[in-house]
Amino acid sequence: MKAPVIVVLTESSITTARQIQTALQSAVVYGLSDRTQSADFTYTNFGDTVRDFFQTGTPIIGICAAGILIRTVAPLLKNKWQEPPLLAIAEDGSAVVPLLGGLQGVNDLARQIASVLQVAPAITTTGDIRFKTTLLSPPIGYQLVNPDDAKKFIADLLAGEKVKLIGQADWLNNSNLPFSSEAKLTIQIEDQNTGEGAKPSPDCLVYRLEESQQTDPKTGKLAIIGTGPGSVHWMSPEVRDTLEQATDWVGYKTYLNLVEFLRKPEIVRHESDNRVELDRAEMALDLAAQGRSVVLVSSGDPGIYAMASAVFEVLEQKAKPEWEAIALRVCPGISAMQGAAARVGAPLGHDFCVISLSDILKSWDVIAQRIEWAAQADFAIAFYNPVSKERTWQLEKAKEILLQWRSPQTPVVLARNLGRKGETITVKYLEQLTLEDADMRTVILIGSSKTRIIHQGKTKQWVYTPRHYIASPNET
Repeated sequence: MKAPVIVVLTESSITTARQIQTALQSAVVYGLSDRTQSADFTYTNFGDTVRDFFQTGTPIIGICAAGILIRTVAPLLKNKWQEPPLLAIAEDGSAVVPLLGGLQGVNDLARQIASVLQVAPAITTTGDIRFKTTLLSPPIGYQLVNPDDAKKFIADLLAGEKVKLIGQADWLNNSNLPFSSEAKLTIQIEDQNTGEGAKPSPDCLVYRLEESQQTDPKTGKLAIIGTGPGSVHWMSPEVRDTLEQATDWVGYKTYLNLVEFLRKPEIVRHESDNRVELDRAEMALDLAAQGRSVVLVSSGDPGIYAMASAVFEVLEQKAKPEWEAIALRVCPGISAMQGAAARVGAPLGHDFCVISLSDILKSWDVIAQRIEWAAQADFAIAFYNPVSKERTWQLEKAKEILLQWRSPQTPVVLARNLGRKGETITVKYLEQLTLEDADMRTVILIGSSKTRIIHQGKTKQWVYTPRHYIASPNET
């Protein structure tokens, strides 16, 4: 089961959320951005957030009224076999109500939460209450072969029929099921020793023991993924699935923290400093060569100033023989410049380029020349890595170069902490740009000569670059 999320609406619910985390250590807290200050992550729209988690199979613990959750997911209710656990918790922790996900272990989750809150869970599933087990939702390691027969089977049990058990399963032996060697109903446990036994039927539920998967060093995998700028809504389904199916995560601590809510307890986390990209890439390749399923985590898109290039650089330079069989792939993500552009409209709506102001891997002379050429060509420009603690002058120099070719009234977009807590989006003119406007968590979009600021009504402001480009007389 995926790691649960705890969704809260107010800061007063955080205390209960933290209590729940003591029982579910992999769970993370999502708080409404304008009403919470200490949540692990924030969101802006309750309905969209809950529906997104529900559709991706993530267990949801809502510290809110049950009715809000029910109305939110009601349009999505189609297949009870696929519904993840959904629980409503009273703000003061006095009630734990499992709403959906009976086939995915919601009642067990409710018991865990109720235990730490020291209350009784409001479980209403008749079979679960009477038999102290859930036949439709076996524990990890067991697969119910014939779930379509379970409805009649459980109905017969509730009507008074007995059941006999063939095979060994502690979770059944410790239940309150009415066992009898002369019973009409049968539960069969299959494993590699017993082989096939009784035929699945409405009178016989068959559970198959899943064999542990053996790792083959020849089929190691490495996926280089981009999580997007920060918001869970900007993470692709491919990236989420890849993260959840991995054996190991490798990445910079800050980026790993962004996806921690998806990490299962068995996934090993390998974190490192932000400036050891090549070492990190080599570690990921070495782990994959051991037959592991490794995910190398980047924010944004992994191919834009991120870890994909580092991996291929190491692959070319070192070329270890054991790396040859690794199944290598890159999973794209939404880049910071795309996220910033979307927040304000379409400033990259025509030709644009991307330039990093960091001079760690290239000289400032090269950067300055590229800024001048891009400005002269009238591209809209996205600046990455504009300012750091050690680099405090490059942004001012870039501004000087731009002003040789651009109007002081050129629109500039500054997007900081995109999709994360503390996000700020600022629109100003080029002449107003200062060093204090940016840091390493800021992406800057510089408009072209055609980029415009427009208004929708009295309060809404948009920035866009027209799709057509008509040169001014002095440009022809």
